[in-house]
Parts: sequence; structure tokens; C-alpha cells
Amino acid sequence: MKTGFLFINILLIPATALADESRIQLKEAQGKPLVTANCTLCHSLDYIQMNAGVLDKSGWQKTVDKMIKVMGAPIKPEDVDPIVAYLAKNYGK
Repeated sequence: MKTGFLFINILLIPATALADESRIQLKEAQGKPLVTANCTLCHSLDYIQMNAGVLDKSGWQKTVDKMIKVMGAPIKPEDVDPIVAYLAKNYGK
């Protein structure tokens, strides 16, 4: 039963404790707080940096829309444009 005990304890560890995001710093610019607050609810900030230079504004728009419509991200409609603008300006191609 030690295996079961270990498994249960692993499930109780918050996801934030498993990922060290202290080294990931997004660029300081208008919209950063919205991006940080909304995007980290579902995934690591390294997702943004991995797509930097690959996605243009249209690509970031499609990505944010997919996160909302397919993945169920709880992003407020009024936050979508500032989030996309931040991502496109700072991490777009």
C-alpha cells in the first residue's frame, strides 16, 4: 500500500509546486497582468515563449480563441483583445 499512499500524495501536490516558473519572465508591457493572470490558470508561461516568433497576431488570436472555446479558459470577452495585442506585440513574428 505504500505505492497507493505515494500516488495519493502526488495528486495532492498543487500543480504550481511541480513547475518552477520563477525563471520565466514575460516582457513588461501593457497587457502583461492580464496575460499572466489568465494564461497561467491552464498552462505554463513557457508556452508563450515557445510560440514567440512563430505566431503572428492572427495566430495569437486563433490560439486565444481556441483556449476559450475548446479548452474552456475562463477569459472575459473584454480581456481577449488586450491579451492578443500583448502577445502579438511582444511575442509575435
